[in-house]
Amino acid sequence: MFSPSQEEHCAPNKEPVKYGELVVLGYNGSLPNGDRGRRKSRFALYKRPKANGVKPSTVHVISTPQASKAISCKGQHSISYTLSRNQTVVVEYTHDKDTDMFQVGRSTESPIDFVVTDTISGSPNNDETQITQSTISRFACRIVCDRSPPYTARIFAAGFDSSKNIFLGEKAAKWKNPDGHMDGLTTNGVLVMHPKGGFTEESKPGVWREISVCGDVYTLRETRSAQQRGKLVENETNVLQDGSLIDLCGATLLWRTADGLFHTPTQKHIEALRQEINAARPQCPVGLNTLAFPSINRKDVVEEKQPWAYLSCGHVHGYHNWGHRSDTEANERECPMCRTIGPYVPLWLGCEAGFYVDAGPPTHAFTPCGHVCSEKSAKYWSQIPLPHGTHAFHAACPFCATQLSGEHNCVKLIFQGPID
Repeated sequence: MFSPSQEEHCAPNKEPVKYGELVVLGYNGSLPNGDRGRRKSRFALYKRPKANGVKPSTVHVISTPQASKAISCKGQHSISYTLSRNQTVVVEYTHDKDTDMFQVGRSTESPIDFVVTDTISGSPNNDETQITQSTISRFACRIVCDRSPPYTARIFAAGFDSSKNIFLGEKAAKWKNPDGHMDGLTTNGVLVMHPKGGFTEESKPGVWREISVCGDVYTLRETRSAQQRGKLVENETNVLQDGSLIDLCGATLLWRTADGLFHTPTQKHIEALRQEINAARPQCPVGLNTLAFPSINRKDVVEEKQPWAYLSCGHVHGYHNWGHRSDTEANERECPMCRTIGPYVPLWLGCEAGFYVDAGPPTHAFTPCGHVCSEKSAKYWSQIPLPHGTHAFHAACPFCATQLSGEHNCVKLIFQGPID
């Protein structure tokens, strides 16, 4: 039997090992202006040709800023913990041949593998809303993957900057653990939620935790940037599971393992479901015109045949301009089928396959945005509390990040088939 490393050595044309993918919530398959370089809506982590992981080695306690600078300039990775004006602890890191490191953050500097910007919830074309000041850290977090099976991925708060340093200033929450090693938290924190039961039809939301710079798990602080850390959760780890959510205070990422993605519907499958719905020729029950979901690459433009729905009852129609209830509530309409009053919106197919927990047909729409996906996927996301701002949580549509509302956050759609 070959060992995995020999096998890889003997088969140069073999597909590289895929550790998993990070998918940013709020983007339905691509960024509004298109995916470019390291800025995109999803990022695949592959085994690197050569290991670039690091592990802690020497610890220095330093009393002058000059000495601390000298150590962090040695070209080695290091983490500096400033305890006071005249005391800094510098932990040097050394090369680790057994792991690959991937860094995520807002910075476009070269150490960042995946550049993430703040997600603006709501409209599909959300370029016009500019964030005045981002709350995402420039070097937000790092994911470290074992290079040998089962390719375990672990998450740590903070990333190394261009001078290979992580610097926790005087104001950052930091402490010395009972075993003597230093640890700390980043300003707005890196929160992680592992779903109960993986990322499947049976999954339930887990509990949000905060991950420290050294990868320990803590209960949440009172607010994102509070000085006081939460309590250490000893029986939980920083190992990412299929469906783990990572919140960087401004953007939330979904981690999908390679194995999890193998069992997830593909873009082709979603396209086949779209064609299947359209082939059934659903009709507007009032105008009797045939409706059709637009193709995936036309997912931001309302088309003439686009299905619209009354989100309080789920009746699907073509677009019409009647049924307004008042001048003040522009979007409150009365359904001509059942007289229920509620929002009336165009329906959009959820195109990002990574958000689906099953391969079921698109039968349910999130309210109030009108993104459509399978029943189990809609119900799963409808009950996930996502961090919002510095201390709020609410359920949101994974495809556009709109805060969900209505009785169940989603509605079963009622299509009318052709009369002939």
